[in-house]
Amino acid sequence: MQNALRTFAATIVEKLRHRGFQAYLVGGCVRDLLLGREPKDYDVATSATPEQVMSIFPETYAVGAQFGVVLVPAPEGDVEVATFRSDIGYSDGRHPDEVRFSTDPREDVARRDFTINGMLLDPVSNEVLDFVGGRKDLEAKIIRTIGDPQQRFAEDKLRMLRAVRFAARFGYTIEPATFAAIEELADEIQVVSRERVRDELTRMLTEGHARRAFLLFDESGLLPEVLPEISAMKGVEQPPQFHPEGDVFVHTLLLLESLPALCSPALAWGALLHDVGKPATFRVAPDRIRFDGHVEVGVKMAQEICRRLHFSTDDTEQVLALIDNHMRFGHATRMKESTLKKFLRMPHFDEHLALHRADCLASHGDLSIYEFAQEKLAAIPPDKMRPAPLVSGDDLIAAGYVPGPRFKEILSAVEDAQLEGRLSSKDAALAFVNSEFRSERRL
Repeated sequence: MQNALRTFAATIVEKLRHRGFQAYLVGGCVRDLLLGREPKDYDVATSATPEQVMSIFPETYAVGAQFGVVLVPAPEGDVEVATFRSDIGYSDGRHPDEVRFSTDPREDVARRDFTINGMLLDPVSNEVLDFVGGRKDLEAKIIRTIGDPQQRFAEDKLRMLRAVRFAARFGYTIEPATFAAIEELADEIQVVSRERVRDELTRMLTEGHARRAFLLFDESGLLPEVLPEISAMKGVEQPPQFHPEGDVFVHTLLLLESLPALCSPALAWGALLHDVGKPATFRVAPDRIRFDGHVEVGVKMAQEICRRLHFSTDDTEQVLALIDNHMRFGHATRMKESTLKKFLRMPHFDEHLALHRADCLASHGDLSIYEFAQEKLAAIPPDKMRPAPLVSGDDLIAAGYVPGPRFKEILSAVEDAQLEGRLSSKDAALAFVNSEFRSERRL
């Protein structure tokens, strides 16, 4: 599919050239092709105006025509086609105040973010046009802004986070002047919309290099500006018998390193925030360091972080569930059969299990409970894990019970007995109810 998308993008370039316009592949796709990686998407830069592009490709639709950007759709995927341009002023720290279309590709790449993203590629001849030194920086493994870093970051503050993410993803170094500009302007990240910040952080967390990303995030001064709750973990000691690896911050970053690449955003954020309540609950008891109530405190703090960053309701619920349940694994081998089955059948239990495994690997390294849960999941048939209910609320009413809040408790007690193998029929379940809840029955 990706090769088909590249072919489609090359076809767009050829059609534009056939009509007399300049056109090249540009940006991240060129970088990835030079690195031998398969690009996720393809962008085209051209001297054609948006109107001219849309006349050549009638199915095209505008996504930012005022900035010279349109999309050409195809079954293989959309290709973004942008007119060469120069940008004048960035009053809001994101969008240019004025866009001037150009016929000079040098002007176009001069306004882009980093040198490794500023190269052009002729897909026909495979010739690379590099006006910004991007190829040299790729070879040297350096993240460097195009032109003055202060100006580039002033134009779009999110570029500071992107510099960190690219450095982590590729294992590159941020060039000193670029890094110094990030340190100086770190507090200005506050002007960026929370959604854009959230999405950039999610990419950092899920691209497979989250530990390095967050170390750079911290070193640059961005971490306390964006996630002070994570910054507060630094220096918070933990009991060495359970956490020989070090403080809460060290543990959290090691845990992120143990997560599978391309995991879900909810799992990644649940991992990042699983111990967010520890700094606020730290105390030194006579026997050892303790964090009493850190789960409950952490759930409340994470809820506020998710609200602040405008998470979806579904992602918020799963992040909070991961935090709320991560300590329950310690009791798994001692749980009643009914409790264990309810635990194992939680929604997205695979993510709870993945978090527990990463938590163990980032601390004591003991995976015995993880293996126990895996064995139980494999051994318990689905109809025993989630059996059809033996009785319903209607059955209770028919047996003479008055509807009310107690119904939930009665039905839960029946389900527990069923999960533990003590009940296997409707008659037995009703007999159990009559025995255990006789006082609830209508006389």
